[in-house]
Amino acid sequence: MIRSSKTHRQSRPLPSSSAITFLRKLRLPLIKSPLKISPSSSLQTQIADMGDSDNLIPFLLKSSSAEQTRRRHQANGVLHQEQKTHEKDSIFRLRKPFSSEYFLGLARQHPIPCFFACCVVFFMFVEYTLFMIPSDSAPFDVGFVVTKPLQRYLAERPSLNSVLAGLNTVFVGLQALYILATLVLEGRGRSTIATVFMFTCRGVLGYTTQLPLPQEFLGSGVDFPVGNVSFFLFYSGHVAAAVIASLDMRRTCRHAMAAAFDVMNVLQVLRLLATRGHYTIDLAAGVMAGVLFDELAGKYEERRR
Repeated sequence: MIRSSKTHRQSRPLPSSSAITFLRKLRLPLIKSPLKISPSSSLQTQIADMGDSDNLIPFLLKSSSAEQTRRRHQANGVLHQEQKTHEKDSIFRLRKPFSSEYFLGLARQHPIPCFFACCVVFFMFVEYTLFMIPSDSAPFDVGFVVTKPLQRYLAERPSLNSVLAGLNTVFVGLQALYILATLVLEGRGRSTIATVFMFTCRGVLGYTTQLPLPQEFLGSGVDFPVGNVSFFLFYSGHVAAAVIASLDMRRTCRHAMAAAFDVMNVLQVLRLLATRGHYTIDLAAGVMAGVLFDELAGKYEERRR
């Protein structure tokens, strides 16, 4: 009896060519049905499993209607999600933009931009009311003021200053070693590309605007660059390279190494301020340069793939 059923199935006539052409014009995707159609079977075999050609056209029309309904529901879901996003940002489109409700809603939904907006107002007041530094005076630097006791301590102990400078040079060597290792040993070039971008931009900016050396500068023969040679002040390549290495460590889940590099970078910033090796703006710009050129290197790799 089972053999006769197989024989009957194999002898089932295939539907007409017009029905096959109609199915191809619809271009319907595979749908969930009780027939459990195999995606690997040929088109004619699938049509034969559905039944005779007399029942094929109503089945296709029904499937087309179901597919259109599914797509309509999916579109409605997308519109509903866009409507939620529109409602979340609708605080910017209130009819009374200068009412108390507007400012309270703005601060509640966007606290970080509101905080920076208050900072803009504050620093506008500071900028327009402060006294400019005379041209014959040394630059004012808050970092120099904060580290004044440490600067005096190191000035009285040149040997300790040299020890700290040597340790800082070792830290710079570790940065360079790690960045090169990611390229040579691991085959990842993002941190190397970021470093090349960063030092090129530093050379252009450092030569374009050559800042004066701070008056209380404490040099050392073992500091990097070794030998008390000249260097660009803006911006700090020490700090930027450490940031690039730390970001790469976090991408590869080396969180302990990244935390250690961050701690050493903070100590490096403190030493550079105390020895007047960089202005505060040089160090802050170094942090931002490390983040910026790491992102640019990532975008460069994405476009090259």
